[in-house]
Amino acid sequence: MSMQTSVCVVGGGPAGLTLAVELARRSVPVVVLEASGHFNRSFRGESVSPDSVWLLDRLGLLDRLDGSYVQMHRMEIDDSGHTVFRAEFADFRYPHPFPVELPQPTLLAALAETGAGHPGFRLLQGATATGLLYDGEGAVAGVRARTPDGETEIRASLTVAADGRFSKVRDMAGLAYRKVPLERDVIWLKLPFPYDAWDDRTYRVRIRGDQHGLFIPTRPDSVRVGFNIPKGGLREMRGQGLPALYERLDLLAPELSATVREQVRSWSDTSMLDIFTTVVPRWSAPGLALIGDAAHTLTPILGQGVNHAIIDAVTLAPRVAAAFSDDGGSTASLLAAAEAFQRSREGSVARSRALQLRQERLFTLDGAMGSAWRRTLYRVVSSSPRLTRRVLAGAYFQVQRPGERVAKVQAAL
Repeated sequence: MSMQTSVCVVGGGPAGLTLAVELARRSVPVVVLEASGHFNRSFRGESVSPDSVWLLDRLGLLDRLDGSYVQMHRMEIDDSGHTVFRAEFADFRYPHPFPVELPQPTLLAALAETGAGHPGFRLLQGATATGLLYDGEGAVAGVRARTPDGETEIRASLTVAADGRFSKVRDMAGLAYRKVPLERDVIWLKLPFPYDAWDDRTYRVRIRGDQHGLFIPTRPDSVRVGFNIPKGGLREMRGQGLPALYERLDLLAPELSATVREQVRSWSDTSMLDIFTTVVPRWSAPGLALIGDAAHTLTPILGQGVNHAIIDAVTLAPRVAAAFSDDGGSTASLLAAAEAFQRSREGSVARSRALQLRQERLFTLDGAMGSAWRRTLYRVVSSSPRLTRRVLAGAYFQVQRPGERVAKVQAAL
C-alpha cells in the first residue's frame, strides 16, 4: 500500500499537529504519522507560554479550549524557606500576559479535530516511520511506515521530523547533533492539589541547597511535582526505597508530606525525565525539515518545549505553503523555505536555551556562599520591575509586542 501527499509530518505532538493544521488551512495536503494510538501522554509538556496562548487565540483554538485550561497569575521562588523572587504576570502589558496549564491530550485532540475539518488533512495514529524514501537525486521523498493496516509508503515532496527529543527521523537522515547532558535528572509525580495550603494560580519553585523542586498546578485538581536527582541517580535513589523520595518532598514542600505518602505507594507512581539539551547545526536536508524538540531539545525550566514547538509550526507553515504556490514545491524551493525557517528561529531558541542553562546553574549552587549569592541575585531581580520584565520577557514574550492589539500570526513572525 502507498499514498501520495505534499507534506508528511512524522510525529503528532504539538509541533507536528500545529504545522499540519496550518498547512491544511493553506490548502497544502498533509499526512501526519503518530506512533501512539491515543493522545493520553503522561508527564508531557502542559505549560503553554503566553506567546503560544496568543498564537492559539490567533489560530482560533483558544475559544475551543475554554474551560480546559487554567491561567497562571504569578511565579514564586522560595529558597531556604524564604520567598526570594515573585513576579505577577498581570504586570506584563501584552495581549496575552498569562501562561496557562493545559493538558496536552486536550490540546492535541483540539488540533486533530480542527485539522479534520480541512479536506487535505489526514492523521494516521498507531503509525510508526521505519525508514526514509529517497528520489534519484538523493533527496528525501517520504517515509516507509508500519500502520495498523500494514506496511505502507507515504511519498511526499517534504518530510517533517516532529518526532521529539529522541527523533528517529533525524537519525535516519544522518543529521549531526550534539547532545549536552545536564548535571541532573528530574523525577516527576502527580498529587492532589493542596487547596488548603496553596492557591492554584501560582508556579512554585522551592530550593534548599543544591536541591530544588517545581510545583505546577494541573487541570483539573492536581499538582505536578518535579524534583532533581543527580544525573543517572535513579537507581541509587530507588535502592534507598520510597522513604528517600518522601524525605525529599518533606524538605522541599512539607505541605505535601502526608499526601505523597498516601498517593505514591510504588516507584511506578513516578516518572523520570533525562535532562539534556540538543544542539542541531542543520535543521534541514533536501526533502526534509526538523521542528520542535527534533531540532532543538530544551530543558523543562520555564516550560519552553511546547512554546517553541508551536512557534516553529506557525513559522514554517507559511514558508512551505509559499514554496508550493511559487513552483509546485520543488526540492530547491522547499529547502530554501526550511533554511529560512531555521534562520528566523535559531536566535530565539538560543536565547531560551541560555536562560534555561543560567537557571540550571543557579539551582545547583551549593554551600553557604553559593546559596547566599543565589538568594541575593533573585532578590535583586525581584525588587526591580524592569529587571523582572527583562528576564521573563526572554522566556515568555518573544512573539508578542507590548501594548499591541492581536494581529495576524504572520505579522509577528
